[in-house]
Parts: sequence; C-alpha cells; structure tokens
Amino acid sequence: MGPHHPECPERLAAIADRLIASGLDAYLEHHVAPAATREQIARVHGTRYIDDVEAASPESGLAYLDPDTALNPHTLDAARHAAGAVVKAVDLAMAGTCKTAFCAVRPPGHHAERGRAMGFCIYNSIAIGARHACAAHGLERVAIVDFDVHHGNGTEDIIANDDRVLMVSIFQHPLYPYSGAVPLGTNMVNVPVPPYTRGPQVRALIEENWLAPLDAFRPEMIFISAGFDAHREDELGQLGLVEADYTWITEQVKAVAVKHARGRIVSCLEGGYNLSALARSVAAHLRVLTAA
Repeated sequence: MGPHHPECPERLAAIADRLIASGLDAYLEHHVAPAATREQIARVHGTRYIDDVEAASPESGLAYLDPDTALNPHTLDAARHAAGAVVKAVDLAMAGTCKTAFCAVRPPGHHAERGRAMGFCIYNSIAIGARHACAAHGLERVAIVDFDVHHGNGTEDIIANDDRVLMVSIFQHPLYPYSGAVPLGTNMVNVPVPPYTRGPQVRALIEENWLAPLDAFRPEMIFISAGFDAHREDELGQLGLVEADYTWITEQVKAVAVKHARGRIVSCLEGGYNLSALARSVAAHLRVLTAA
C-alpha cells in the first residue's frame, strides 16, 4: 500500500522467519491457495462493490479506495488469494486433511463491509470462509472469534442477525473504526475494552463474556480473525497483551472446538504491525493449534 505503510510485505516474512527459527515450521503443512471465485466473494460482498473494486484496480501506481486503503496493480489478486486461502482451509478441514489451519495472508479483511473497503481491507476473507462453510459444506452453526485490537466492523456488518453465525470479539474502544459499542445483531458478543487494559483483565472479560455463548451455540467450525496488534509492543493500539495471552486465548477457543466442532479451527491473519511482536505471537498461536 505504499512505502512506510504498516500493512507491509515484511509482515509475512517476519512470520515465516520466526516459524523456521522456532522449529515450528517442521510441523506444518504448507498449501498455496487458489483465488476465491466471484461466486464465493459474492456470498459476502455485493455485485456492485465487486465490480467497483475491479474497475478501480490500477495498471500502475496506487488507487485509493479510502484514505488508509490503496490498490496497486497486484492488490486485487492478493485479496482474492487471501480469501481463497480461507476457503481452501475450510475444504481441508472438512475433508479431514487437517483439523486446524492458519492463513498467513495479506491484505487483512475484517474491516471490509458488504459494500465498502476500509482499514487496509478489500475482501472480508473470514466472512467469505464462514459463508463457504455453510453454503458448500452444509454447516448450520459456525463461530467467528476476533481478537484484533480494532473492532471487526466489516464482519459484523456482513453477518449481523445471521443465525448460522455467532461472532465474539474483544477490541480497544475507543479506537478506529469507532464502532462496536452497540452490537448490530443478536448474534454478536462485542466486548469493548478501554486503552491500556492488560492481559489478566482481558482474560477475565473473555471468560465472563465469550465462553458461555460459544458453548451454548455449539459451533461446527470456528473461525479466528487473528489480529495481533493488541500486543503491548504494537503502536497501532494501546492494549497490553503478550504472547502468553495469545496462547491462553487460543487454548480457550480450541477447547470449544474440540468439544463441539471436531477440533476444526480456521484462523486468518488480520492485524499486527510490530514485526517482532507479530512473529512471536503467531508462533504462540500456532503452538496451540498444532498441539495434539
């Protein structure tokens, strides 16, 4: 998205390097995803929006969809493959090839609304994956867990009052995009927290607000919008999580998945812009997802 933009290619390189250095890479299967189809994207985004994004894609330079969100000549292809990664992860999980998957993708997606790009996001990959699980595999109940420091306004816009989907989230408030304090639907469990909240308080809020609704919903698959910008070293937010907190959160989600969803979890990278903190946090997340 241009020089000095926090949503940079080095994010994925940092993750890959950390997984190799930590020894985790040896325990992972790597898949290259195809691009999501127009039909798959259209389960989430309107036809006019899809057409407008395609028309805005430049042959050179940058084309801005909003002040924070730009297209270069390759962005549209990357966004299609990011969504396609979540779709393929769903297919692999449903086939029994793997129980858990982590989609290391750019650009992120959870701010992309049904008809609006924003917050570095073009297509809402996690929502596309959730709708694919229902439409292509007949799942009746899927859950979305979002622990990015920013509210997943796009996902909420798309799935609010869809009784096949329960979304639970925790996010700093007030903070961009300045939404989420009032849920848009009865299937939303929004937990806004003030700046400078630390890990122990976040864990308590998750225990109090997420776990009972998730258990009662009995999801057949769990999706994670895995943003790691709530880390205390990340300058795009002011929360105080550390790697141990991401380990704990992932353990709670995994326990629900084991109980109700045959262990099926599809996690997709959202935010996380301090490269070291991002890489360490993803490694902590994956240690739990790969554990027997």
